[in-house]
Amino acid sequence: MSQSVSRLLVDSLEAHDIDLIYCVPGESYLGMTNALADNNRMRLVVCRHEGGAAFMAAADGRMRGGRAGVLVVSRGPGLSNAMIGLHTAFHDATPMVVFIGQVERFEAGRMALQEQNYSRLLSDVTKLVIEVNDPIQASEAVARAFHIAESGTPGPVAIIVPEDVFDATTEATLNRPRPQAIAGPHPDDLSQLADMLAKAERPLIWVGPAMRENGLEELQQLAEQWHLPVSPTHRRPHLFDAWHDNYGGYVASRTHPDVIAEMKKSDLLVVLGERLTGTVSQNFTFPTAPEPQLPLVHVWPDPNELGRVWRPDLALACEPRAVVQALLARGVPANAERRKPWVQGLNKIHRSLMEPEWQQTTDGVNFSAVVCEIAKHMTDDTTVTSDAGNFSSFVQRYLPMKPGQMFLSSVVGAMGAGLPMAVAACLRRPGSRVIAFAGDGGALMTGNEIATACQYRVAPIFVISDNHCYGTITMHHDIRYPGRPYQAATQLTNPDFAVWASAFGAKGFTITDESQVAGTIAEAFAVTDRPVVIHCHTSLEQISAWRRRNLLR
Repeated sequence: MSQSVSRLLVDSLEAHDIDLIYCVPGESYLGMTNALADNNRMRLVVCRHEGGAAFMAAADGRMRGGRAGVLVVSRGPGLSNAMIGLHTAFHDATPMVVFIGQVERFEAGRMALQEQNYSRLLSDVTKLVIEVNDPIQASEAVARAFHIAESGTPGPVAIIVPEDVFDATTEATLNRPRPQAIAGPHPDDLSQLADMLAKAERPLIWVGPAMRENGLEELQQLAEQWHLPVSPTHRRPHLFDAWHDNYGGYVASRTHPDVIAEMKKSDLLVVLGERLTGTVSQNFTFPTAPEPQLPLVHVWPDPNELGRVWRPDLALACEPRAVVQALLARGVPANAERRKPWVQGLNKIHRSLMEPEWQQTTDGVNFSAVVCEIAKHMTDDTTVTSDAGNFSSFVQRYLPMKPGQMFLSSVVGAMGAGLPMAVAACLRRPGSRVIAFAGDGGALMTGNEIATACQYRVAPIFVISDNHCYGTITMHHDIRYPGRPYQAATQLTNPDFAVWASAFGAKGFTITDESQVAGTIAEAFAVTDRPVVIHCHTSLEQISAWRRRNLLR
């Protein structure tokens, strides 16, 4: 039976269990939005900027247990605005499928309005670019895109559809989703890993994004039974309970020196579901690249990633949960309890850094006080999103997380991720509390998505640390050029964010003194019928959770 390509694309999305689609409208894909109007299962979320929409789709890809988030944008400027989200998804190994409207076929190659070569433009931020110039290939392209986006090392895949193809008709039938091939560990590799762990006196287990939520209880069992310290990696603090006795410290960007110093005493590093990046490895120093300074076991579902930068002593191209299950099935090695002092030592350092202690500041509120107070309001299913910037060090230090909760951010440090990801979390995890953190710089990059939150009646709490500058860059300026003026390059003039919030229909609160923190946070958390913005006038002297500016000069 003949049908429009747009109708076939929508049916293909439904077959892939898509229920949320993020977009900024564009005339180059009007046929698709017209077809979506007849579908009651999928919700089209109209955003205020393609960058915000792309961050939302990336966040959705993080929350769907290995299934891709979906973004639709128009050609040229629309896609260019969305590139920050594609860059985030590519580096974060997040599955995403993005549909891009293209110029009509007869215009191609004539430098038509907003025409670009997307295979070239997207070559470094996507796994694959699929161009649908023949209507018969439309559904096949969707099935291939989801398969590639969700397989191996996950990432974004782009589908390019010319404007006239959307309204073209085709006799093609729906192409069903491909079954996902899940690799298991080889028995010989498991035996070698079990032997290495049994012999290790001071092992480390780093757990990352390929370890999905359905395997976290088993991971905790392994840690307890085998006496292993577990450390979540950058932007994944919820993968292990921060209050658990086997928590070995958070391995993030610029991990605290005390944690790294103790970890460097290790005699075995097992990287379980973490891709390994410059950020996690403290700029390729632990483990050192390309030859690690200690035995390295790397578990990741894509063999192409294993050995790409670091030379592992053992590489397992499989799902990390399967490794955990297989180790549990083998039973506890003899004398595993001898590692208790090692685990306790790492945990002691971690807990000392998490203590709710801070110094008073005179140039604004120490953001430590705000984050520590918010920690008291966390529920078992809270979602926390974070923008990029020095303010996030306070979140990293003082906001303990655990399985059941969710943490979302941009692993590449892209500013502007915090609020859009919070909107996506509200839509994907309805009924749970969602808290977004941002600095004053990132807040105004995508803060207009508060309008999207109001439109779809979701209620994130948006906490803004306002120290009137780009704090991270100021800190690096102080370190690199001590005593030199910095204001011209990093200083900001900001609005009253509480009033700004009210203009959108959100509820605004202001904190100017530490004495206001507890009462204001309690009042803000009592609001559940609209978005909330908490404008915190914070200290620039306390440049991060670990540093004061006067000690940098």
